[in-house]
Amino acid sequence: MTSNSQPTPPASTSPPRVPKPPRLVFGPSGNQAPAVYAFPPNRDTLGGTAYLILENSNILIDCPTWDENTQTFLQEQGGVEWLVLTHRDSIGKAQEIQKALGCAIVIQEQEAYLLPNATVTTFQHTCKFTEQTHILWTPGHTPGSACIYHGGWGGILFTGRHLLPTPQGSLAPLKTAKTFHWPRQLQSAQKLLDEFTPATLSWICPGANLGFLRGKFAIADGYQQLQQSLSEATKQSE
Repeated sequence: MTSNSQPTPPASTSPPRVPKPPRLVFGPSGNQAPAVYAFPPNRDTLGGTAYLILENSNILIDCPTWDENTQTFLQEQGGVEWLVLTHRDSIGKAQEIQKALGCAIVIQEQEAYLLPNATVTTFQHTCKFTEQTHILWTPGHTPGSACIYHGGWGGILFTGRHLLPTPQGSLAPLKTAKTFHWPRQLQSAQKLLDEFTPATLSWICPGANLGFLRGKFAIADGYQQLQQSLSEATKQSE
């Protein structure tokens, strides 16, 4: 007698997926240049990349995937004092991170309403965290978009989605269907050029699209890259 039932497929023998650990982007180098780590892309923030600056007051830039591995790693580094959000789409599980680590959440004042159940620290134009690190309001991608500057390693700018890698591996302010105000985004890029110099801005760490950098987490010659990207974006907008 024949049977219409289908044979049961064999159980999968593939090993469980191991989460990728944070990657060291800049190693510690004396008191003036602490370590910087980059986390794997986070689905909760549309594939965004979060960074951790290890200073006397550790600073977490945007939200990494929040799980036991991330929590353990952050606690092993001495915890987090500041969780700094570069724009509204980087919020992720900020409230859960604050509850677990007791860190302060910093967000530009126009987007603080998106965290009604969290204790937040807001700023208008800038906010200083340490002697080497501060945040700058760079509206355009969203109303409250901001970049974080750290003075170590010749100057590092963490740009969130204000400036992103292109498929060619260059840097650009990108106009998308979700862009809040394109002219203001270009003005914000010019503001960064006015704020820094080639001597004070050596690296740019974008908050997304890192696949286009082919394994890298930082773009060298930051000031020149910013200057070139703004020039090209302005020409395209004319």
